[in-house]
Amino acid sequence: MAVSRAGAASAGAAPSASAPPLVLDGRGTAADDIVRLADGTARPVAGADGLKRAEESWDAARRIAATGRVYGRSTGVGANRNEDLPSEAAAGHGLRLLRSHAGAIGEELPARQVRAMLAVRANQILAGGAGLRPSVVTALCEALEAGAHPVVNALGSVGTGDIAALAQVGLALAGEHPWREPGGSAPPPQPLDNNDALALISSNALTLGQAALALHELRGLIGATQVVAALSLLAVDGSHEAYAAPVHAARPHRGSLDVARRMRELIGAADRPTPPLGRIQDPYGFRCLPQIHGPAQDAADALEAVLGVEINAAAENPLICAEDMSAYHHGGFYQAQLALALDHFRLAVTQVARLSTSRLSTLNEPAYTRLRPFLADQEAASSGVMILEYAAGAALGDLRAFSAPASLGHAVLSRGVEEQASFASLAARQTLRACDAYRLVVGCELVAAVRALRQRGLRPDPGLPAGRALDLAETVLDAEQADRPLTDDVTAAAALLDRFTDIWRGSTP
Repeated sequence: MAVSRAGAASAGAAPSASAPPLVLDGRGTAADDIVRLADGTARPVAGADGLKRAEESWDAARRIAATGRVYGRSTGVGANRNEDLPSEAAAGHGLRLLRSHAGAIGEELPARQVRAMLAVRANQILAGGAGLRPSVVTALCEALEAGAHPVVNALGSVGTGDIAALAQVGLALAGEHPWREPGGSAPPPQPLDNNDALALISSNALTLGQAALALHELRGLIGATQVVAALSLLAVDGSHEAYAAPVHAARPHRGSLDVARRMRELIGAADRPTPPLGRIQDPYGFRCLPQIHGPAQDAADALEAVLGVEINAAAENPLICAEDMSAYHHGGFYQAQLALALDHFRLAVTQVARLSTSRLSTLNEPAYTRLRPFLADQEAASSGVMILEYAAGAALGDLRAFSAPASLGHAVLSRGVEEQASFASLAARQTLRACDAYRLVVGCELVAAVRALRQRGLRPDPGLPAGRALDLAETVLDAEQADRPLTDDVTAAAALLDRFTDIWRGSTP
């Protein structure tokens, strides 16, 4: 059962008339901007400076290709790179290239992911190195505003350019491939030729769009998990010492410092808390939270930095440099940085989820809660929330499988001339898949934490973020303590995490 963010936005809706404009300039567009365009909470506007760069690049590309050998414009591609294109064949070369490469396979991608791809590609063209006709940017922005998107299939990239998916976009722009038009009409057909085809598809726009969506969701969920952990800490009378400012000043990793500070804010702990009167220290699920959440936050920051470069990169091969009238052949399309950043991020996220299962186990222990085993009711041999450990373990197993490093993949393609692959595309898909599994793991902990607090009659100060979180959870989660199926409880808790993210960010839930 999918439990990702609900509503029209997550389906990739057209922006409303009141949605604010978002200027794409090929310079400073951020990953969160791509998410806003994918969700329809902003309207794309092509910046004037970016359009000027695109125009100059397109003019330069045509002049260069008319007088010299330029890969994909006056030659074939891949292992056909040394095969010259006769001038009389140039007119149809672009469409033939798009038709031959539009062979993506597998399931049709959701609208939101395709919209993210269109937003990234429009922004990259505005960086000014593609040598692609500027009207393509206009068409992509029109599609985003109208709520139309091409049919795009999931598989066809190995991390050296999303050429199959983008070829499908190119054929759609040319009027030869279907659109989905739930919100409005597709843009009018574009006259794409030999100077446009490779320029359009020489990009990792789909991978980057998917990575931006996954980062946005998982970064928020990591923050929401801190709120859940704060409730669990209160339910077991946990110590605040693990979050003390001197502890983290002595080992000042940026992420851990921030996580510890936020935990103190969530529960109202002092920077230098008083040592507890009871047990000396807590299990790792509480005591090591800053040391595990901190690296995940750092990994999210590192991924965001890579995306910030790539979303605004003129990485097309060849790079058209209008300033010196040159076409530079290169390997800037190879996504090693992105693949490694995504792999790192998923591994860090899995550590955070695994820590949630540790806290769930602690919540089931009478030694920590002073309640019955598994938070059961008073009936003899009741099982309470026992099954949640199994369910969370199963979801964690999926998450662990999704976290296998995609960058370990290898491929030799096109008669051996392309003998490496980053598999960043797989890394992005796996990171998206991780979102639902992660939600379910933490949803299990939230159900148990709220039950423990209810059974103990504990309520954090309603003025604290943890107090607001408990108030919110109690309006959603069933208070019945008798043995019963907990499927709906976990589903509701997993969906509630988005509102916990707002609490973590300091917003009104």
